[in-house]
Amino acid sequence: MVKSWATFGVDLHVDVTRTGSGLRKGLTDALRAAVRGGRLAPGTRLPSSRSLAADLGIARNTVADAYADLVAEGWLTARQGSGTRVAERAVVAPASAPPRPRTPGGPAYDLVPGTPDLASFPRAEWLKASRRALATAPYDALGYGDPRGRVELRTALASYLARARGVRADPERILICSGFAHGLMLLGAVLRQRGARALAMESYGLDVHWNLVERAGLRSVTLPLDELGTRTDELTGGELGGSGSRSASASGGKGGGPGGVRAVLLTPAHQFPMGVPLHPDRRAAVVDWARRTGGLILEDDYDGEFRYDRQPVGALQGLDPDHVVYMGTASKALAPGLRLGWLVLPPDLAAEVAAAKGYADWSCGVLDQLTLAEFITSGAYDRHVRASRLRYRRRRDHLVSALAARAPSVTATGIAAGFHAVLQLPPGTEQSVVRAAVWQGLAVHGLTRYRHPSATAPPLDALVVGYGTPTDSGWPGALEALIRALP
Repeated sequence: MVKSWATFGVDLHVDVTRTGSGLRKGLTDALRAAVRGGRLAPGTRLPSSRSLAADLGIARNTVADAYADLVAEGWLTARQGSGTRVAERAVVAPASAPPRPRTPGGPAYDLVPGTPDLASFPRAEWLKASRRALATAPYDALGYGDPRGRVELRTALASYLARARGVRADPERILICSGFAHGLMLLGAVLRQRGARALAMESYGLDVHWNLVERAGLRSVTLPLDELGTRTDELTGGELGGSGSRSASASGGKGGGPGGVRAVLLTPAHQFPMGVPLHPDRRAAVVDWARRTGGLILEDDYDGEFRYDRQPVGALQGLDPDHVVYMGTASKALAPGLRLGWLVLPPDLAAEVAAAKGYADWSCGVLDQLTLAEFITSGAYDRHVRASRLRYRRRRDHLVSALAARAPSVTATGIAAGFHAVLQLPPGTEQSVVRAAVWQGLAVHGLTRYRHPSATAPPLDALVVGYGTPTDSGWPGALEALIRALP
């Protein structure tokens, strides 16, 4: 029969040296060394004296006495109902240590774009959805599973995306992935297998995406931007600039052009970071290019659900599901830590991408998939998106009002959707403003950070301000720090 102590408490590895001074001192020294060395972090709960004594094969009084010694020395704390824990201790720097930074542990405020207000994550509703999903999940849901992901989530997404984003989706053609980067990796591998040599991309975006594309063996060639969005006409007859690329005109017939461009990655709803939606004429032109050449459009539906001043721009995929891959995630609407994304694939691509993912769903946790499915079908997802949209719109309005009142020379653009804004700065001032923001305890990025190395247009001086990142309580302080840093 298993002894009762074997099923209670927490595990703790401790190497007790049995010396002539006795077990009590050996245990005390071992625990003190573990705390001093950082192996037992402040706040860590230790096993009960009975549990640890049983694990070590020594008397319970010996453990209790060792704990009492360390409590008296200040290494541990013991409170009724809270157990014995490692004490919080101040670290005193030596006299010769350099001065501490103005904001210990990092900036006081964070306006880096790309992250929602994580404090507003709907924990109670998510927990309810998780309980319902787990209670009703079939036994086989806990197996290795379909590489496309759980059918419950694919079905829920097909309905939601059709209703909210105008996507024409069939659950059989939806593949669940662990975020946008994972989906791009899978698509890059399939494109390379199909013989593609290059992928056209917007001249401003994320370096992680450029790197993933190049790691897949594809050159990234850039499309310029203007006030109407991405210059998709460059695909249909212009010259595409790129790292060592020749002309990447894709008008030369089936399968792309002489530059090897067979696919293009776009953020048509709200270009990141410039914030410009793709003009309807250019949307139609890029779809026409894909139809004529057999090309593929990878649609990153960035900020598609967060539009404030008019109805959301429908997904490009709705114009031609046979030539557009719709790419979405839960990162902005809920939290990036969920690592849940989805691809809505053309019929002739679905099997290849599923094969690239593997024969089992190794990357996406089943319970989170089932929870998100329940969260969507119960209406909780819609409610959360609407509440978030209102919160971020209020912050945007606060930002615009503060700029008008206290920094009238700075113009905010790209603010019709999403939760970031581009603040246009006087020429040559971007780096000095970023440095001023650091002195204000503020993390914020300059626009130069998002410029592709092969972009040919002159660089612009601006800040990319993620006003969705702070908590509600932190937003006023972050906005004040930003205003102080601006010219």
